[in-house]
Amino acid sequence: MEVDVINIKGEKVSTAELLAEIFDAPVKVDLMHQAYVRQMANSRLGTHSTKGRSEVSGGGRKPWRQKGTGRARQGSIRAAQWVGGGKIFTPKPRSYEKLMPKKMRRAALRSALTVKASEGEIVLVDDLKLDEVKTRYMAEVLKAMVGDTTVLLLIPENGPEYDDVKRACANISSVKTLVANYLNIRDLLGYKNLVIPVAALDVIESYLG
Repeated sequence: MEVDVINIKGEKVSTAELLAEIFDAPVKVDLMHQAYVRQMANSRLGTHSTKGRSEVSGGGRKPWRQKGTGRARQGSIRAAQWVGGGKIFTPKPRSYEKLMPKKMRRAALRSALTVKASEGEIVLVDDLKLDEVKTRYMAEVLKAMVGDTTVLLLIPENGPEYDDVKRACANISSVKTLVANYLNIRDLLGYKNLVIPVAALDVIESYLG
């Protein structure tokens, strides 16, 4: 599969070949869904907590004697039926982590990348060197590449040479910069277009190929 490689002005400069095993793989929707649910579940903190009867302060003595008052018998003012009492079957801190084998996770990524490639939503760029490190200029560059859509912009690695790109994109709400090694199903499905520098493409092919 060949795609055009453009510069930051949106002009075609060459072509590049995408690996068929990554960008023309079988599309497994159920696998993509499983990977997405796993990622969302693993991002949950699970820190919600309420107090049970044994954790609520007070209620050390019996409110009134067992018989003779005409009222229902009570053992503690911190029982669940009392206002301010402990709760029954309360949520406690827990882990929502879901396990998924690495081969399945990577197969889900290949499926998502295949969908992006088939719909023409992958844009290859020869280089990301900016003339100006300004949000306005970066917005114009991305508009020339993909138009007015949401963009997931991959960079090959974290380093000084890509700090300008990250800084220029920081205040654009429709754009997210991501290191190619951290490519994930949530971001792939959450953004319309995928902008990949040629150097970042090599990173993707090195661990998904």
